[in-house]
Amino acid sequence: DSGAILGQAWYQAAIPLPIGGFKPYSREKLELTFGKMDIFGFFDQNTGAGDEGKQFLNSVLVHNPLLDAGGEVAVDGNGFQPGVIAAYVNETNKAEPWRLSLGVFGAGEKGSNYQKSLTSPLLMFQAEKQLKLFGGLTGNYRAYAWTRNAASELDGVTMGKHSGVGISVDQRVGDGVNLFARYGQLIDGELPFDKALSLGAEISGNYWGRGGDAIGIGGSWLKASKAYRNLGSAGGVGGDIDGDGNVDFTYTPSGAEKVAEIYYRLRISPQFEVTPDLQWIGRPGANAEAKNVKVFGLRANIAY
Repeated sequence: DSGAILGQAWYQAAIPLPIGGFKPYSREKLELTFGKMDIFGFFDQNTGAGDEGKQFLNSVLVHNPLLDAGGEVAVDGNGFQPGVIAAYVNETNKAEPWRLSLGVFGAGEKGSNYQKSLTSPLLMFQAEKQLKLFGGLTGNYRAYAWTRNAASELDGVTMGKHSGVGISVDQRVGDGVNLFARYGQLIDGELPFDKALSLGAEISGNYWGRGGDAIGIGGSWLKASKAYRNLGSAGGVGGDIDGDGNVDFTYTPSGAEKVAEIYYRLRISPQFEVTPDLQWIGRPGANAEAKNVKVFGLRANIAY
């Protein structure tokens, strides 16, 4: 069977401020956006690590792991959700603008699918500033917070309030070097990991005569939460090896899961790119007894 999916459909209005003022002279505006959208197009953006179609493949490097892999955004089965965003944009200094954004999104199995979308919504607030550093090179600095009620806890039965904070930074330090960093921390609620840090860089092929190519190197550290460790101590964390639906082993999480990834994006033509990718995962699931994992991937990207 096949079917069509409407992934995103949103409308954005940019209103010059002050309202009724002379539009050509306006350096401030109010942006109102509503519809079905990818939340990461408006929050937790990062030019160094934010596009799984061209950059890193592991989601802990693409977005804040607590929001994405941790499920805090609570999107639908295709990664989208209904929402409304109001943003104030100040371009008084056009070289270094800043923005404040507040978003309300339908979250969870029903909320993301237009069923009681505002009963327990996800609220996000973000402050962002663009700076020109290192001789005028662009950097983006973002800090944000989120909260939502009726989120599922680790036992899969209890519902509680979840909230957290995060930082996303990308900064060019050379014509072809873009550094990035992310940090996320859970303040309320239970997730397998409650702290996450990611660091890395994307380097342009200009340095070796391949302007369309790029190499990316990144690493992530995810700390096992106290609730996750306690669940493991009670025998609640385990796995099914043979696929029969029964738990074949249990373990007590400890320490932190570590992820490293490197890719090389090779441009064959303006419309065709091939990216070999290598990932290494240490202490997967925060299981000290688990073997390290190595994953090799190959991505082809055709644009037309």
